[in-house]
Order: sequence, then C-alpha cells, then structure tokens
Amino acid sequence: MRMRLSYLAATAATLLACTNAWADEVQVAVAANFTTPIQAIAKDFEKDTGHKLVASFGATGQFYAQINNGAPFEVFLAADDSTPAKLEQEKQTVAGSRFTYAIGTLALWSAKPGYVDAQGEVLKTNDYKHLSIANPKTAPYGLAATQVLAKLNLTEATKGKLVEGQNITQAFQFVSTGNAELGFVALSQIYKDGKVENGSAWIVPSSLHDPIRQDAVILNKGKDNPAAKAFIDYLRGPKATAVIKSYGYQI
Repeated sequence: MRMRLSYLAATAATLLACTNAWADEVQVAVAANFTTPIQAIAKDFEKDTGHKLVASFGATGQFYAQINNGAPFEVFLAADDSTPAKLEQEKQTVAGSRFTYAIGTLALWSAKPGYVDAQGEVLKTNDYKHLSIANPKTAPYGLAATQVLAKLNLTEATKGKLVEGQNITQAFQFVSTGNAELGFVALSQIYKDGKVENGSAWIVPSSLHDPIRQDAVILNKGKDNPAAKAFIDYLRGPKATAVIKSYGYQI
C-alpha cells in the first residue's frame, strides 16, 4: 500500500512538473479602458489554460512609443485600430494576428446621480466648471470626445473647462473624485450587465465620433511564445466574448 501511495505521489509530481513546463507567461499591453474586462478575462484564461497573463495598462499612444523603444510586450490590446495597423506596417507584429476584439462606446458621466441627462443636454448648459477628457493625442477615447464636442459646436465653449487625463483611467478618476463635475469616459468603466452602476450618464451615439475599433495583435516579441497565441485565441472565444459584451462593448 505504501509503495502504491509513493507511486501515486510520484506520478502526481511528474504531472505537475509537466503542467508547469507547458505553462508560459505572456506580457500584455492593455489600453486603459479595458482594465476591468481584462482582469476578469485573465482569471478565466489562467484557470482554463494554465498560462499566466501579466497586464500593463495605459494610453495607446504611449504604448506605441514604448514598443518602439523595446518594451517587453508580447501582445498589444489597443484602444484603436490604427496603432496596431501602423505597427503591422512597420513589421513589428506577427503576420495575420491582428483582429478587432471590441468596439468601444463613449459616455458622458458624472458621479452625481441625476446630474447628466439621457440626451447629454447638460453639456450645453455651461453650468459646470470642469469637463474631464483623456489626452486626445495619445488616447483614442479622448480623440472621440473632442470629435463629439466639435459635432455639437461646443469646442470653443468648453475650451477653458477641459481637464485632460493622461489616459481614460485618469479622466475617469477626475470625475469619480469630484475634481470634475462630469467627463467623457469609456462606457466599460461605469457599466456592467446592462446598466450604469453609479452616478448618471449619457451614452454617446456612435454617429457623433469615429468608430472606436479596438484591435489586438501579437508583437514580434511574442512570436515564439505559446501563451501569446493561446491568449489571442482565447480572446476570440465565447467566454471572453461574453465578458467583453457585459461591459457594454460591441464585438
């Protein structure tokens, strides 16, 4: 009996060693708007595949500069489609790996219930001191916010009220802490399972800005990492897709 237990223990240890040998780690650069969804997806990915996902969050434009400067990212989840396409043209990505993993939605949000009306008319009242947006030069959601203001002929009226965050996370923080009465954020930051979780919001019609197509791509540094391909495949699968949709993204 003791010999059988020893054999079983040795077999289990061997299987564990093999599992660990098969498991790899993947370094992923993630657009700030996708912070909460990727945290949920990463847990499922690690549980289902055994691979480990290490995520860094920031503005898409900043990640582009870091990738050009040799940052160790193996997969890039951008907040637009143009930056991954540019990296692809520059031969910095694995051919055929780029695809749109989500289409983002912009929202005008206030931490105060009832402050933002369902049509966003609050923007035109001029009865606020600060309007938070992400840096339009580096963050696609910030660029979309400026396009909305231009379409509504509010660029000049809001110029002195704008507070810029380095990325969409910081733009959200300005509003959540009360440093800005309202701001343009990613719907995914305030939305879960079909409803805005707190405060008040106007879900901006997509017709008021260019589509926020968010592309994913394997970078050259991830070319030989099985976990990089496994993650991209997983991101396209039903489990990840369900999580993405639950945060208000389109697929």
